[in-house]
Amino acid sequence: MAVSDSKEIDIEADKSAVLDVIADLEGLPSWSSIHKKVKVVERTDDGLPKRAEMTISLLGVNDDQVLEYTWSDDGVTWEMIESSQQKSQTAEYRLTEKDGKTHVFFEMTVDLKVPMPGFLVKKGTKSVLQTATEGLREQVVR
Repeated sequence: MAVSDSKEIDIEADKSAVLDVIADLEGLPSWSSIHKKVKVVERTDDGLPKRAEMTISLLGVNDDQVLEYTWSDDGVTWEMIESSQQKSQTAEYRLTEKDGKTHVFFEMTVDLKVPMPGFLVKKGTKSVLQTATEGLREQVVR
């Protein structure tokens, strides 16, 4: 059963600064405790990550994933191509700029291969949303 959730946050920076941090996939392990290893294996003509391999660890469960990214001026979406623990994963960062700040909307849908207790799924989802928004803000405003 797929689980979806979202979170929003305002970051005191322009949209390009926020996108720069999001696009630095190889830097993720420095500010996201979930990400253990990230390798960009293919880039777009603009140099943005198109496909990446990563190892994540969440609630003691390790997952090796391959994600494919689609970039726009207002954010990025990705889809999981391969995973050891998930049937599917889609996510999106949607950014809007206003008054020198960037409003970040993050949404993710995950379908696990193995059923997990609901309280663990909620705890994991909360951790991912926290990192994807508040962790992102901390990295951008450094």
